[in-house]
Amino acid sequence: MKDIIFTILSNKKLADRTYEIVLSCEKGAHGVLRPGQFVNIRLDGLYLRRPISVCDWTEDTVTIIYKTVGKGTEQMSLMAEGETLDVLTPLGNGYDTAKTGDRPVLIGGGAGVPPMYGLCKALLAEGKKPMVVLGFNKENEIFYVEKFEELGAEVYVATADGSAGTKGFVTDVVKTLEFSHFCTCGPEPMLKALDNVIDKNADGQLSFEERMGCGFGACMGCSCETKYGHKRICKDGPVMERGEIIW
Repeated sequence: MKDIIFTILSNKKLADRTYEIVLSCEKGAHGVLRPGQFVNIRLDGLYLRRPISVCDWTEDTVTIIYKTVGKGTEQMSLMAEGETLDVLTPLGNGYDTAKTGDRPVLIGGGAGVPPMYGLCKALLAEGKKPMVVLGFNKENEIFYVEKFEELGAEVYVATADGSAGTKGFVTDVVKTLEFSHFCTCGPEPMLKALDNVIDKNADGQLSFEERMGCGFGACMGCSCETKYGHKRICKDGPVMERGEIIW
């Protein structure tokens, strides 16, 4: 874990209340990142840092996508090119691509879409053929579909109101697919619904969203009970194995 200063290269709106920031740093300064990890951002005037999933990265950049849901993310949306951010990176336990098999399905809901992009790139680089299922409430919230398609992934979209793609939820799409493993990120009701729909014999990795105090396991504020004892979402997660989760 490193505390470093990033410079904002760009900060643009992607969809309704959804923004993409590209951050620049010295080559390799962000540490060794893996799909599913996150960063923790300090913002002026706010006590707690804001944890944001990593979407993509290069040797000297990190891309994050966030939705304006409170004071912190609203403040971020107003930041301009050239401003700086104090960031803790890399944090958390990411996805294990060795467990996915050759034909995994990646399922992202809303703010859970960004980490699926970095994971998709990693799986394709390993010669695997991931399918991607993206869920949104309505058409004006959709983002990154074209980016996944440009990678060469097979992409499905679901919207709750039926304004684009399949009418309904990611579960309505996933239950029609055949896959070797599933990886997902999104709100807990979505994760639980997927667990109910997907064959109980199928292995999967689920990334949980949680309020965090420190982001690196010291404060114990994001602890949850698993079949193997208490674990910290920020340190032992946010990605966990399907078989260890207690709903």
